[in-house]
Amino acid sequence: MKAMLLQGLAPFKENPSPLSLTEVPEPVPNQDQVLIKISACGVCHTELDEIEGRTAPPELPIILGHQVVGTVETGPNQGQRVGVAWIYSACGSCEFCKAGQENLCEQFQATGRDVNGGYAQYMTVSADFTHPIPDSLSDSEAAPLLCAGAIGYRSLRLTNLRNGGSLGLTGFGGSNHLVLKLVKHLYPNSKIYVFTRNPKEQEFARSLGADWAGAIESNSPSKLDAIIDTTPVWKSIVEGLSNLKNGGRLVINAIRKEDLDKQYLLKLEYPAHLWMEKEIKSVANVTREDVRDFLNLAAAAGIKPEIQEYDLENANQALLELKSGKIRGAKVLRI
Repeated sequence: MKAMLLQGLAPFKENPSPLSLTEVPEPVPNQDQVLIKISACGVCHTELDEIEGRTAPPELPIILGHQVVGTVETGPNQGQRVGVAWIYSACGSCEFCKAGQENLCEQFQATGRDVNGGYAQYMTVSADFTHPIPDSLSDSEAAPLLCAGAIGYRSLRLTNLRNGGSLGLTGFGGSNHLVLKLVKHLYPNSKIYVFTRNPKEQEFARSLGADWAGAIESNSPSKLDAIIDTTPVWKSIVEGLSNLKNGGRLVINAIRKEDLDKQYLLKLEYPAHLWMEKEIKSVANVTREDVRDFLNLAAAAGIKPEIQEYDLENANQALLELKSGKIRGAKVLRI
C-alpha cells in the first residue's frame, strides 16, 4: 500500500519535506482488530510536534495521522464507515480507565505516534477503538471532528462555561473554529472573543460569529470567564491570564509549547496573572466517550468544519502551510 512515511525527526526549516511517499506492506489485523480502508485523514498541529521532536519520540519509521475515516474491510462491522482518533488504545484496567479517564492511562497509545496512523491507504485498530461516523457527515467533514473537534469539546467542558458566560479562544485553527460553532449551539447567550496573530483568521472568526477578534497581546473588551488556548507558544498564556476575570480558568489545548518561547514565562507575575484564584488547566488526550459524544452532537447540531483538501502525496505541503500559519479551518488528506 502507499503511505507517507516519517523516517527521522528534524525542524521544518532543515527539512521542509519530512514525509516520503513509500510502498509498505498492507497491515494484517489480529483477532481483536479490524482492517480499515482509509478514505480521509485530517492534518493536525500535533503532527508538527511529532516531526520536530516536541512529543514523546515515535518509534521510527512511522505513519502519522490520527483523524482517520474509512471503511471496515475485515473484522466486526464489516462495511461500516468508522473513524479512528488520537486514542488508539488504553489498558482498560487501571484506576483511570475504570473511572472513565482513559486519556490519563499510563499505557495510553496514540494513533500515528505509538502505532501507525492514517497517512496511508490502510490501517489496523481494535474494533473497540473505532467510532461510527454519522450519515450526515462526509468523510472529509468527519475527519477533523475526531481530534480537533473532540479535543475542543473536552476543552470546552473543562472551562466550566455556562450560558451567558464569556469565552476567549486563543489561536483559531482546526480546533477553536469548531469550539466557536459548538458554543454558538450550546451557549447562545455567551460572548466569544478570539485572539490570533493573523488578520485573516480574525476576519474568519468574525464571519463565524465571534463577538470580537484581535491580536494575541490585545486586551479583550471585557474580562473573560474562561479561555481555551490552542497555540504552541507561551506568550498566549501570559497574555491570556491578564484577560481573565477573578476566578477564571485558562485551559491549554496543546500537547507541547515551543522551547524558544520560554522567555515569556519570565514575564509571568503572580499578582498580575494568577492572584484572585485564577486557574490554568491542561487537556491531555481524549477518551472514546469524548469522540463519540462530539460526533453525535455535531451531527445533531449541523456542526461541520471548514476544510481544505489535499491529495495524500501532498501531505508535506499541508503540513508546511500549517507550520507557516496558512490556516483556514482544518486540512484534510484525501486517500
